[in-house]
Amino acid sequence: MELLSAVVPCFNEEENVPYFYEEFMKNKPFFEEHGIDYELIYIDDGSSDGTLAAIRALSARDPKVKAVSFSRNFGKEAAMYAGMKEARGDYVAIMDADLQDPPSLLPEMFRLIREEGYDTVATRRTTRTGEPPVRSWFAHRFYHLINRWSQTEIVDGARDFRLMKRIVVNAILSLSEYNRFSKGIFSWVGFRTKWLEYENIERKHGKTKWSFWKLFSYALDGIAAFSTVPLRIATVIGGIFTVTSFIMILVTIVRKLAFGDPTSGWPSLVCIIFLVAGVQMLCTGAVGQYLEKTYLEVKNRPLYIVREKIGGGAEQDSHAKEE
Repeated sequence: MELLSAVVPCFNEEENVPYFYEEFMKNKPFFEEHGIDYELIYIDDGSSDGTLAAIRALSARDPKVKAVSFSRNFGKEAAMYAGMKEARGDYVAIMDADLQDPPSLLPEMFRLIREEGYDTVATRRTTRTGEPPVRSWFAHRFYHLINRWSQTEIVDGARDFRLMKRIVVNAILSLSEYNRFSKGIFSWVGFRTKWLEYENIERKHGKTKWSFWKLFSYALDGIAAFSTVPLRIATVIGGIFTVTSFIMILVTIVRKLAFGDPTSGWPSLVCIIFLVAGVQMLCTGAVGQYLEKTYLEVKNRPLYIVREKIGGGAEQDSHAKEE
């Protein structure tokens, strides 16, 4: 039998963990009919509620349920990477525990891979029902901007929910960079990809952990990871201001010598100083984003630290183990 590894990142999803398991297990007749075994790998991303206890209860009932628990919250990117490293399957699916990624799509995803020869089936939502309009507008602008600035295409509305062959997972794991933007990494590694569209589904329980500012920061990470255009823009702006300043100096000298015009007053000078200083800070900030990523990368810290593993045999207590 072929093995499916379903990776489920969790952060304070105590209520959703059992519901996700129930929805996932509705595919069991399909798995049995098509010779597919499964393992369900929950990644507890440093939850402070009863998420780990809920996973432990499921693992006691079903030995195919496993978990990796982090020593603290390292973020969804680290959780997805940890899940892919832990996965043993011929196929690996990444899914959110809040059921915004419906497990009912798995049979169709398997059909597309097996019958039509795709290496990956990825999902994108065609609507953003339940999401604030302002956030939706900024999301669309982000996808438009990064696709203009980057050679790596990132599909608008793309979800992390996807089913991948082992060869694709191995390619992703070979990119062990610390600053991860998985939507870009999934696209960068290539392979034949089929996009499966569905309407947005709201969370089963709880509230999203992604605030506007967290999403904004994540968007900046994506731009810095897959485009150097901001650095080029900073260079161009610097060049424009340098040339403009020389021209204005010449104009001022000519007006003074030829026409005796007095120099303009201090208010206009102060406005120019503020404008130039603002542009300098903007350009320095753009450079700082790339410097920050380089600084974090060269320290070579682990993406995550495992506190405990559940399932797959005896539980392992690995407080000091680094992955």
